[in-house]
Amino acid sequence: AAAVGTSAARHDRRAGGPGLLDALGWALDATLVLGGAVVVWVVCRRGRTENRLDRRLDKTLVRWLPLGALVLLALVLLYAGWSRPGWRSEGRLPGDATFGGIALVQGVLILGLAVVAHLLYRTSPDSRTAIRGFGGPAVAMLSCALGGVMTGGGAQRVSDWLDGSDGSIDGPALVLTWQASVIPPLLVVVAVLCGWFGFRTVQRKRREMDRMAADYPDERKDSTRTRRIAGTRARAALTDRAPLLVGIISAVTLLLGAAALTGAWVTDEVPAKAAGGLPDTVEGAAQASQALGSWLIGFGFILFVTWGRRAYKDPSARRTIGILWDVGTFWPRAAHPFAPPCYAERAVPDLTWRMASWTRATSATGGRLVLSGHSQGSVLAAAAAWQLRPSVRRRVALLTYGSPLERLYGRWFPAHFGPAALTSLHREVDCWRNLYRTTDPIGGPIQLHGDCGPQVDRAALKDPLAYGRTEEHPLPAPILGHGDYQADPAFAEERARLLARLKASVPPPRPEPTPSAAAQGAPEAEGFTPAPADPPGTAG
Repeated sequence: AAAVGTSAARHDRRAGGPGLLDALGWALDATLVLGGAVVVWVVCRRGRTENRLDRRLDKTLVRWLPLGALVLLALVLLYAGWSRPGWRSEGRLPGDATFGGIALVQGVLILGLAVVAHLLYRTSPDSRTAIRGFGGPAVAMLSCALGGVMTGGGAQRVSDWLDGSDGSIDGPALVLTWQASVIPPLLVVVAVLCGWFGFRTVQRKRREMDRMAADYPDERKDSTRTRRIAGTRARAALTDRAPLLVGIISAVTLLLGAAALTGAWVTDEVPAKAAGGLPDTVEGAAQASQALGSWLIGFGFILFVTWGRRAYKDPSARRTIGILWDVGTFWPRAAHPFAPPCYAERAVPDLTWRMASWTRATSATGGRLVLSGHSQGSVLAAAAAWQLRPSVRRRVALLTYGSPLERLYGRWFPAHFGPAALTSLHREVDCWRNLYRTTDPIGGPIQLHGDCGPQVDRAALKDPLAYGRTEEHPLPAPILGHGDYQADPAFAEERARLLARLKASVPPPRPEPTPSAAAQGAPEAEGFTPAPADPPGTAG
């Protein structure tokens, strides 16, 4: 509505414009400003608290916003379609000041966020924190850049299609054109980084091949098998280098975004004759960069749609998207107001209630419980254990495997899953054991340091379980990576050890008084029954 209405209103405000259309233009512009202010107010007001449910806003204003926007768009189309003799399209579409202002404000906010993040990191520095505390600003920079290049590249691509082969139109706002132009150099930086990480991965693969003899002694070596195992380990280690990749790309994106904003402002100030006097090589490079950027954005959009379509047919792609979805929707709506509702707000209280109920059901569980969590389930397990009462928490043991608690959550969200939080959880539960593999790209060790009880991490599990064929493994053992931790004998061993520890540390439950004892007037507190014969189950 703003793109269509402002162009027509600007024409009507010229000298000699019709009075009625001029008044309608001012009225529509005021309505657009008011509607934008209302939308910003609604967004800022939503999700600011997790303790109060605001139903009045949902039932009134928010539900009318989409209909109001459509009505406003229809009115603007009627206004812009009114007959204006002698008016023809020329020049660029409006929006240089608007898009430039948005980009400038985003850059200033991200720089402010970076300053705050640096100050917070200095109060509690930790070498494992992603990008030395700049993880939040870096991801915010990439998010703003993605929105900018999608807008600029998409507008540039559509303007090329509308241009045809007979004429030449200026197309979208100058800022969007510059944003599309910085995509090729950014992709060059990404390609160089990917090449560097690929080189380091090959080096790590060679080192892992040398270590294979120590991991599988007395085995007849097979070069193909060795390369496959070493390659899986080397690729899994790329997860630990992702913060460096994100940090470098974010910094380069900030610099290129500032260059695009400056270039749009300078180009707008340069007269047309001066701009036409640029060297042919410079002008050709600029046009090639713009065209390549717009085509790459169109290709990226098709790639996004194709990947979403592939998720319906390919289990591997569906699993990858599911992991990203789980991580994003784990946090409350205050962290992502436009995303789907937070499933942890339902899963964690339900899991907490079940744990408390099972520890009270002494006849079935003996008052003890092992909480088993894999991958994102280990994050839910930790969140649920934090919600328990201390008396209940002491009857619960944690068994995590393939857990991203420290490797991903602890590094990117140190305030909630950093060393201090995980150490306190280790001290408060009865015991905690963690299983991981060097071939797992997601899960990793917890790496708790200091005097906080028994060691959490077990030594890295072998993957595959057997190098060659054995009596226990007549077929070649598969490389499991992130899945099937229960297939490893270490899982059953650690679970049995946790159950035995709980059985020894938890006092036996108080039974109901026997009829004879009740008849003799024995007090209830005097009676005990043996622990249940059946071993308690594992909640996973």
